[in-house]
Amino acid sequence: MNIYNVENKKVLIVGFSTTGTASAKYLKSKGFDVYLTEKNPLAPKNKDKAQELEKLGIKLEFSVHSDEFTDGVNFAILSPSIPEDSEIIQKLKQRNISYFSDIEFCSFFDRDKMIAITGTNGKTTTTALTSFILSKKFNAPYCGNIGISPIEYLDKGVDYYVIEASSFQLFYSKDFTPKIGVFCNLTPDHILWHKTLDNYFNAKAQMFYNMDENSFAVLNYDDERVKKIGSETKAKVYYFSLKKQKDVENLLYLQDNKIFYNEEEITDVNNLNIVGNHNIQNAMCAIACALITGIDTETIRQALREFRAIEHRLEFVRTISGTDYYNDSKATNPEASIVAINSFPDKKVVLIAGGRDKKTPLDDFIKAVQKNISKVVLIGEATQRFKDELSKKGYFHIVNSKTLEEAIDIASLDRPDVVLLSPACASFDMFESYEKRGEAFKNYVLSKK
Repeated sequence: MNIYNVENKKVLIVGFSTTGTASAKYLKSKGFDVYLTEKNPLAPKNKDKAQELEKLGIKLEFSVHSDEFTDGVNFAILSPSIPEDSEIIQKLKQRNISYFSDIEFCSFFDRDKMIAITGTNGKTTTTALTSFILSKKFNAPYCGNIGISPIEYLDKGVDYYVIEASSFQLFYSKDFTPKIGVFCNLTPDHILWHKTLDNYFNAKAQMFYNMDENSFAVLNYDDERVKKIGSETKAKVYYFSLKKQKDVENLLYLQDNKIFYNEEEITDVNNLNIVGNHNIQNAMCAIACALITGIDTETIRQALREFRAIEHRLEFVRTISGTDYYNDSKATNPEASIVAINSFPDKKVVLIAGGRDKKTPLDDFIKAVQKNISKVVLIGEATQRFKDELSKKGYFHIVNSKTLEEAIDIASLDRPDVVLLSPACASFDMFESYEKRGEAFKNYVLSKK
């Protein structure tokens, strides 16, 4: 699609978000007549940002999606998570206006520079680690769902866009075809939005079905549904697994506590500064991307030794009197928490969990707790359901807490090996984001004497 070769220069940006504002600024700089519509009222904290856009000549509206803004639009760029049955999507459909994500928009120009990383859990760490390794040789910034729109890097001479791609973004990227696509894993999440697990999977899988022989797919061999994509895509496939597989080409695997690519040893996992089998898999994804882009093994090894866990993703905070404190506030669903819970075998671990309940099943979460957790301290709106479900399964080492700070104090009383904040819930009952929740955890732990 040739965006610039259109007579009608009116474009619509849907959503006053990081994606929306970056898209609006970029398109305005390219001579488009830009309209930005947002269904929510303008928050006082965002008034300066709104004024900045208006000074650039961008038209804004809040609390409404008016006909004035949608009439005569050439195309629209959507912020993530806007429901398909929303008023604005229906208006765009009625007017036969093309709409897509910022990721797909960028691919119109730089498709061969795009590395898209998706999955339920591990996307952020994999994205950051891939960018870290590639940046040893290339200009390869991370972007996407990690907090920076790839539009920020258009026309900036990057070699690769390393994109964390959420299911919301990919749902509105029907024709998106990256050079390299990575699928970390699949577990139920965002089902209320996608309606079914199949829809959720299909949103993430579509980019692999769009690929041709000049593309590369990096797939989880241990996840049956993800593995199956390998026989359905035209792309060249790289697999990763926690054990060696027979007769599998282009395989990264774990053997004797070492990561191998085919028969070549890449690194000992003891050289990684990120813990848990899930992070070994994340490292394999990043290694695959690095190998595909031509980075040599020694550079990969050195980068793996240097990389540290990113904020709020099983992030080590501090050791106090023999107890290690880990911030895993990004774990906003039970599956993500299970990954963290399983990362400390043979250690005494107290878990802080709870928040705004996503109402997802807890059976596997409870099994992980029963096997690995000495005590659970619950906070937030999910407290009662989590307590009831744990108790029904015979787990009674549970304490309720009114605040996160109190939960940390309670967890510390047992002098465990690890105090782990891994909520399995969204943050919005007590905090405005998982980042704010994680910052509160870290600040309190760092203040303790």
